[in-house]
Amino acid sequence: MERKIGPLGVQTAPGLEHPRVPGDPAGLTVADKRICGDTGEMTLGLRDALRGQFIVFDGPDGSGKGTQIELLRKALTAEGLSVVYGKDPGGTEIGNRIRHEVLGHDLSKMDRRCETFLFMASRAQLVGEVIEPALREKKVVLCDRFVSATCAYQGAAGYDIARVIELAGYAIGNTWPNLTMVLDIDVETGFERTGRKSHHVGKNRKRTAGQQTLFDDVQPDAMEARPIAFHRQVRELFLSLPPNYPGRVEVIDSSASPEEVHQRVLSTLAKVYS
Repeated sequence: MERKIGPLGVQTAPGLEHPRVPGDPAGLTVADKRICGDTGEMTLGLRDALRGQFIVFDGPDGSGKGTQIELLRKALTAEGLSVVYGKDPGGTEIGNRIRHEVLGHDLSKMDRRCETFLFMASRAQLVGEVIEPALREKKVVLCDRFVSATCAYQGAAGYDIARVIELAGYAIGNTWPNLTMVLDIDVETGFERTGRKSHHVGKNRKRTAGQQTLFDDVQPDAMEARPIAFHRQVRELFLSLPPNYPGRVEVIDSSASPEEVHQRVLSTLAKVYS
């Protein structure tokens, strides 16, 4: 019999409490059962399997990546795992300089290749300074976006995805994510979540496409500058990643409540790592 250790003890934000399993005397939550089984305990094998793993959350704007990363971080920390957070692009002092350098200029005159190289440079620093040291120490790395985002956003802008992956090989070496979870949501719902209006997208734009929508601190008019067709293409490219992207990719429907999506994330981890 496999040895069991500690209760999951998932913490959630107010209003995101886990639903209890009806008639369960142990008071286990649905999320507990999805990742831990009927006892509500994470198996030693699963916990050990998660050590030193590089897990990325990605997806269209408004898919809820930040919320899901925080919920998973709390769940894993409660199990005694050490978790490191990464944000791409940026996430380091040098990476943030590159990030803000890009934001501080009119990108309409910047060649797509130049823009891609800048993002890869920021990513290289993140890997060398944050991700690789954490993985050597057997910590779990949870990263908000990675090369998968460049494939989708630059791909939608007409850049060759195979070239993106090739270029990433020089920037990050062999440090590809062990698992990329693409949180999928339709464009209109994503816009509603971020307070954007789809019928305003594409009006008064300074440029037609690119990765500027990856930034949280970009101005609203620039955020809405891309035509709706561009954002739909971004979503389609995210959905097409699994057979073409280095490392495992799992697509998760993120149209439900944050707690329901969190349960799907836990279920995916149990499927991949059990």
